[in-house]
Parts: sequence; C-alpha cells; structure tokens
Amino acid sequence: MRARRPRPGPADRPSGGAPTARGRQSSAVAGHCPCEAWLIGWPPGTGTGWHDHAESVGAFVSAAGELTENALAARLPTGGWKTLELTDGVDRKRRLPTGKGRAFGRHHVHEVLNESPDRHAVSVHAYYSSLPRIRRYSRNGQTLRLEQVERPEDWQ
Repeated sequence: MRARRPRPGPADRPSGGAPTARGRQSSAVAGHCPCEAWLIGWPPGTGTGWHDHAESVGAFVSAAGELTENALAARLPTGGWKTLELTDGVDRKRRLPTGKGRAFGRHHVHEVLNESPDRHAVSVHAYYSSLPRIRRYSRNGQTLRLEQVERPEDWQ
C-alpha cells in the first residue's frame, strides 16, 4: 500500500447542524483489495458529525492525540425513514487516546471528535468493503434526522 495525494474524503464532509470538518486533512491509502483506508489529521475542535458507513464494516485507531466517539447502541432501520425518535439509554461515549481504537459493524451510527482545545490528533480508518455511501444525520436531543446521502463520486 502507498499513500495517495491528499484529497477531500468521506471524513471531510460537513454535516447539517453538526460540527464542521473544515481544516482536517485526509489521504486515501492505495491498495489492491475491496477495502479502503484513510489517514486523517484532526485540528483541535473538529469532528465528523453524525454519520454511518452503510454496508461497510470498519475500524479506526488514534495514532496521535485523543479522539472521542459518540455512538448509538441501537440498530436503526436501514431505509424508509427520515426522522427517528431515539429511546433513552442508547448513547455511548468512548475516549480513544493514542494507540486505542475500535471496530464497528454495518450501519453503525456515530460521530468522531477531537475535543482538545489545543492539540491535533491523527487517526487511521479502514473499511471493508470500500465505502458505497455515507449517510449524514443531524441530531436534536433524542431526534435523529437523515439529512444527506453521499456517494464516492461526491468525495472527488
């Protein structure tokens, strides 16, 4: 595998009403498999906003600094809805300092943040199979709303 020239990637897309991803840098890692990997730099205060990776499974690890993952511990319907009312107790918060990571399954809804006011973070993300789409959500209290569906051609 080798690193390709930096380009906007799935982690660089802003999300409606969510923290903006401006200022982050991402580079796709080239390979010859039906997978996808990204190296992402996170300036202080940046985040992905709420999203999922559709049918792809994935994992990520903090290579430097600390990231926070907010996730939903609930399986959501994969289609046919725009707004869902979440039940109490579905929120999970995980801190990922340097060297710590996590894996996730299909349709895992989460947001990843660098909550540090003054330290950059770096992470490595891998997905199998390559990302077919990313669904972006906004969240207001217990209400989750599907805002946008992105496809790989949107990241070029």
